[in-house]
Amino acid sequence: MGAVPSTPRWPAADVSEDTAEFLIGTFVGAKSFPLTSDYWHKLLELPFDLHWPANRVQQACQIFAVNNHSARHLAKILIHLTWCLQESLSNPDVQSAASMKAVNASYIASVFLKYSIENLKSENLEDLYLSLDESETAPDNIPKDEDIINMVMHAVLSYIGRVDISPKTYLLHHELLNFMLIAMSTQLLSGPSPGPNDVHPFIDAAMSQESSLVGLVVHKLLLNYISRPRSKSSASYTLMSEENQLGVLKRVGSAAANIVLYPLSYFVNSSVEASRSQLADSSINILLILIHYRKCILVESVKNSNGSITSESLLKDETYFAENPYCKALENVRDVEFDRVDIEGNAHSGPDVRLSFASLFDTLGMCLADETAVLLLYALVHGNSDFLEYVLVRTDIDTLLMPLLETLYDASRRTSNQIYMVLIILLILSQDSSFNASIHKLILPSVPWYQERLLHQTSLGSLMVIILIRTVKYNMSKMRDVYLHTNCLATLANMAPHVHRLSSYASQRLVSLFDMLSRKYAKLAELKNNKMQMNDSDPKDDDKLPEDTSAELHIYTDFLRIVLEILNAILTYALPRNPEVIYAIMHRQEVFQPFRNHPRFNELLENIFSVLDFFNSRMDAQKVDGEWSVEKVLQVININCRFWRGDGMKMFTQLRFTYEQESHPEEFFIPYVWQLVISRSGFSFNPSSINLFPVELPVEVSYAPGETNTDQNMQLNVKMAMESSV
Repeated sequence: MGAVPSTPRWPAADVSEDTAEFLIGTFVGAKSFPLTSDYWHKLLELPFDLHWPANRVQQACQIFAVNNHSARHLAKILIHLTWCLQESLSNPDVQSAASMKAVNASYIASVFLKYSIENLKSENLEDLYLSLDESETAPDNIPKDEDIINMVMHAVLSYIGRVDISPKTYLLHHELLNFMLIAMSTQLLSGPSPGPNDVHPFIDAAMSQESSLVGLVVHKLLLNYISRPRSKSSASYTLMSEENQLGVLKRVGSAAANIVLYPLSYFVNSSVEASRSQLADSSINILLILIHYRKCILVESVKNSNGSITSESLLKDETYFAENPYCKALENVRDVEFDRVDIEGNAHSGPDVRLSFASLFDTLGMCLADETAVLLLYALVHGNSDFLEYVLVRTDIDTLLMPLLETLYDASRRTSNQIYMVLIILLILSQDSSFNASIHKLILPSVPWYQERLLHQTSLGSLMVIILIRTVKYNMSKMRDVYLHTNCLATLANMAPHVHRLSSYASQRLVSLFDMLSRKYAKLAELKNNKMQMNDSDPKDDDKLPEDTSAELHIYTDFLRIVLEILNAILTYALPRNPEVIYAIMHRQEVFQPFRNHPRFNELLENIFSVLDFFNSRMDAQKVDGEWSVEKVLQVININCRFWRGDGMKMFTQLRFTYEQESHPEEFFIPYVWQLVISRSGFSFNPSSINLFPVELPVEVSYAPGETNTDQNMQLNVKMAMESSV
């Protein structure tokens, strides 16, 4: 495939508004222009800064949808985009006419492709007409068996992966990322569970690229992400159009209602912070979509069987997922500063992607208030053992932990998915004993965002205990999610044997956690007992305890046992280092008494009462002038910790919880990623066309003749503006 021959450019002064209208009108019209026609060069070299309102863009898209099946202009502009990118790749450092035409081709293709995907009348993506008509003779530089979608995706990914970001290439990079986002939005048309009948031609084409190109793309997307500005004081540059460029179009982000279909030759006067941040956001969105995609394939025995097959009728074991090369590449990312192969001699399979883990670590720490950063961190610590190891040996782990803990602290203002992901990351980190030990050695001078009380000179480990317990309390009152409870308690259990000098407040909260869960348990047990007594007094009443209440009682029994195991682990393995924990247990020892003879808990309480007996006896033997104060009690505890030998303590096997991903994580991650893309990036999509996740459709309200709803008009205008942009 060669690049299309170049033709003379039109001087800017020769292009009128009427000419521009004619060229765009021709593109959406019924008349088909051959690929080799000069028309395409004139269209892609439009130098003007004319503006079309959103309703004009919408009208153009509607006309295009009617005529594209015969004109096949969407397929043709994608071919021209491919040719322009191929020519641009040959000399990427020069802002050539080819690169400017590629910007225009990408933008025009994106506008009409997006409308076409949104308004498909069926699940048959062949209605996009992304192939040449059989009657048209293809140029010699397009092989007969060449797939246009694969051809354009290869060109787009090649440019993204191989060309560095610079003031001269920024615009094209930006438009190509937007194009990819729109091309992959076919996922929004499918249900949350990928099936073998789902068709996503553009993202499938991305998956079929050679591993070396995949590695380059993953590397570049990560590089774009970590290149975002670190502070507002960064030096800025301006992307200016040069005198010999073909014109000017002022573009105001993605919500400009007056954007036309003509993006060629921008006059962008923005700081490096704004441009780099926008590119970073687009890059991480694309990366998350790529790494979480799963191609569902039928097993051969089912594929060869007779009869019609629907996604609903298939069982999970009758399908499998093709390997995702982008996910594999992310798992194989290595630190540019460290070569494991040189030390261990074990080369990793897959593309070789090298990146500065230090920069990635710092960027994530700066951005973890955003859900996309949390998702990327999860993908790295779960899938990339090298990056997880790097995180665990960092002495400034608070760079990541503090924003994660602040997210949990602000749980009421966060989404449930974000809370889940943060808790899973903490659980993964807590599986490492060195992590659990190091967080108690890192002392925080203060925690400004913690409002309930002043936390001064608190260890990171103590803060983590406080926040996890606070999350459990919030969950009990608001979300009531068993999975969330389990993750919090599992992380605390992993931390317990390594607790070192837990703060007074954290120790109090730990005992309060047992008290809080025990109260819930007592209420459920009382409900069960009352129901049983009613059944005994009235044999005719054969109603049984509701299954959900019985199940909830069983769940809270397990929760209480885990909390007792946490306390046991601290007292068994770390008692001398935690006088505040002993004090908290002694101060609230009455909360344990009701469970001392309980058959489900008495064994786990034996050690707690052994500790209480030991220190209570030392208190009784101590003569104190006046009343006992906190300081005097702690003094006695500290002194007698030296004499503690643990005689009679029962040794339990340490609880160790590990995170295992669900068998079908794609059912969670694919909808979640696209929800973030739509809600955070300014990318809009027709709500009535979305099947990937539930969408609240706007309610239509009738008005009397002559009345207007200004709010509704404004919303419609904004929606059309979003639809008319990338």
